[in-house]
Amino acid sequence: MTFRLRTIDVTADGRQIVRDRDLAASRLTIGRAAENDVHLPDLAIDPHHAAIERNGDLLEVTALGTLGFGVDGVASQETVIDPARGAELRFGSYNLTISRDADGIPLITIAQVASQDPGEAADDKARFSLAAAMPGKRRMAWIFGALILLAFLAIPVFFNLVHQANPKVAVRGDKAWSAGALSLAHHSLEQNCTACHVKPFQPVQDATCMSCHKTVHDHASPARLALARGGNGPLGERLLWAVAHSFGKEGPGACADCHTEHEGATRMAAPAQQFCADCHEDLKTRLADTRLGNAADFGLLHPQFTPAVVTDPVAGKSVPMSLDGHPKENNGLTFPHKLHLDPLGGAARMAASIGRERDYGRAGLQCSNCHRPTEEGIRFKPIDMERDCEGCHSLAYDNVGGTVRRLRHGDVDQMIADLAVSGYNPPVAAPRERPGQFGVGGNYHIDFAPPRYTSSTFQQALSKDGVCGECHTPTMQGGRPGVVPVRQTARFMSDGWFNHKAHAQEKCTSCHSAEKSSTSSDVLLPNLASCRTCHMGGDDRRAKVPSGCAMCHGYHPTQGAPRGTKQDKT
Repeated sequence: MTFRLRTIDVTADGRQIVRDRDLAASRLTIGRAAENDVHLPDLAIDPHHAAIERNGDLLEVTALGTLGFGVDGVASQETVIDPARGAELRFGSYNLTISRDADGIPLITIAQVASQDPGEAADDKARFSLAAAMPGKRRMAWIFGALILLAFLAIPVFFNLVHQANPKVAVRGDKAWSAGALSLAHHSLEQNCTACHVKPFQPVQDATCMSCHKTVHDHASPARLALARGGNGPLGERLLWAVAHSFGKEGPGACADCHTEHEGATRMAAPAQQFCADCHEDLKTRLADTRLGNAADFGLLHPQFTPAVVTDPVAGKSVPMSLDGHPKENNGLTFPHKLHLDPLGGAARMAASIGRERDYGRAGLQCSNCHRPTEEGIRFKPIDMERDCEGCHSLAYDNVGGTVRRLRHGDVDQMIADLAVSGYNPPVAAPRERPGQFGVGGNYHIDFAPPRYTSSTFQQALSKDGVCGECHTPTMQGGRPGVVPVRQTARFMSDGWFNHKAHAQEKCTSCHSAEKSSTSSDVLLPNLASCRTCHMGGDDRRAKVPSGCAMCHGYHPTQGAPRGTKQDKT
């Protein structure tokens, strides 16, 4: 079975080119796809639009998709054609004329229909549109452009200028210039654009930010920050900053460089690790006098921890010391952790005996028995004698009529007064030799002189084995007895942040080797290698906890630091 396909193409000068080809097949496919037997490159035609199948002397034409075709001017999905009678099929801009050739072979003539005359098409469009009644496109473009400039530029600028002259006049139309919703922190300023955008067409200035954020301090002085950044950067970057400065943009290092607004009602994302590494990776080269070590990645480049260790408890002096040197602390306290945590020691046995009263476990003392977290769980409260120690270290010294008298902890003068009353009035012990004998050393003698601080009573209490000397270091100042002040360090490292609550799944002893410490001078802090068992750099996906710089460090010094808040930390 054979089909004869005749294609008629028209050249630019109007000449027709006729090509015939015979195709031996019982079925022809028609469509836009190139693999069809009859290829019709028209977007109005499906890739596989229809098929012509020979059935004896007749041809059956069937649509393969939802789009049909025209048969002698009538839309159809399928039809049967006798080539002897002929028919005309319409697919998009193509006509397929079905007939029979002189030798009896079915002939399909393919020709593209010429487009409508442009003038006639324009007349038809004019009859059914508003084009004749409306201004031209160019004029409409200018009209709408002017309206946009008036509504969204001229009016807001006018009211902004009036507002600067008279703050009572509200700015109108500035909402149209909003790039998006404000963050949660600035949500209350949604209807007050001029609170931050003081001058029209000028970026938000640092002075405007600082007018509200008065307690936010710089990371370092501007001069040192410029040195840490390595100068002004390459030529291209300097040119870009020159253009930005001409429009009033501050920086680099301006508030708006990091704190981008109009990003929606969310919190600002933590800065990327590279943001810190840009300066700190080679900081010692740029700032030779810095006390900070180079840092770029917690797992690859980070200095050893340098906590502030108490060296003089009387003066309250602390000195930063690297944990590599195994520093020793002098906090004025004598306390062996190992003795108290030994499950077979005397402290454990005593804790077990008074467990119900003090909520101690049967296995002995635990870290949580003395180190109690603060309300937010981030840090720990200072050790309190009456709450944490007196259960075992009793301050009772007398029993009067069934009432137990206890020394007042932390007040040496009160202790002396209490022991003076108790120790300088000896009871009647021997009969009088004769009436009227009231001499010194005799019976019924009372000494009303000031207490003598060399008394064996005080010496015993303040001795190494006394009730005070068990934990404190006795001292004599100006002839008066006392103890060395205790300095409990609440925060060893002020340049970093640590959250104990986030590590609640770990045992205390997995980071703090308290069970091996026999002296209170040990600084029981985990070193860099210990933290790296879980924490690695922010880009290290093999780590248990990928940790960028912002996890422990903040850009702005805060009031939470033990040391000064507006100091140069580089």
